Amino acid sequence: MTAKLPNVFRMAALAGALAAFSAPALAVKPFSADYSASYMGMQGAGRMTVSQADGNRWKYELSITSPLAEVRQSTTFDEAGGKLRPLSGNDSSKVLTKKKSVTASYDWSRGVATWSGDVKGDRAGPIKLQNGDLDALLVNLAIVRDATAGKPMSYRMVDGGRVKELSYSVVGKETISVGGKSQQATKVSSKNGDKETIAWVVADVPVPVRILQRDNGSDAIDLRVQAVR
Repeated sequence: MTAKLPNVFRMAALAGALAAFSAPALAVKPFSADYSASYMGMQGAGRMTVSQADGNRWKYELSITSPLAEVRQSTTFDEAGGKLRPLSGNDSSKVLTKKKSVTASYDWSRGVATWSGDVKGDRAGPIKLQNGDLDALLVNLAIVRDATAGKPMSYRMVDGGRVKELSYSVVGKETISVGGKSQQATKVSSKNGDKETIAWVVADVPVPVRILQRDNGSDAIDLRVQAVR
């Protein structure tokens, strides 16, 4: 079993979005969301939080824990011209005895992104940044902003030493339970080869209330909100 990180969360929605970020300049607010998690067939718990680091800087963290695996991802970001902008990040995972840790740096003064740690040479960068680029975790916030505003959900994601163009589309409405309460959700989907990320967005909830990543038609990662504070 390999410790392969989902690119939705740092979707890879799951997850995970960014090219031109077209959402309105909504203010970032701190929150904490608890999820039930199914990861690689194992049941566990997940948590997403956004907290203010200092000044205009924020920290977005995701953790998933189960008896046999642990995944932790974090992004430090700010807002520039109404757009979310990654500054640094870390992805770490432990599955059984196998560990992996990768650190990302987004140097906007130089206009490049680089990666270090347990990363192959061809994934270390540098990659040239473009205005509006996001990492995978920030996709979650971007999806909610754009879906709520009825905006196009097309993004350029710079993450893990690669660039991906992602596009989400609305595939319907669905009633979903959030903390024991039924809510009307907008269901959006993004497909990339044999991978699909599906997210459910509810108005006034800052992150997707459910994120499902499917590989080759099978569920790989499923996060469902239990409580938001």
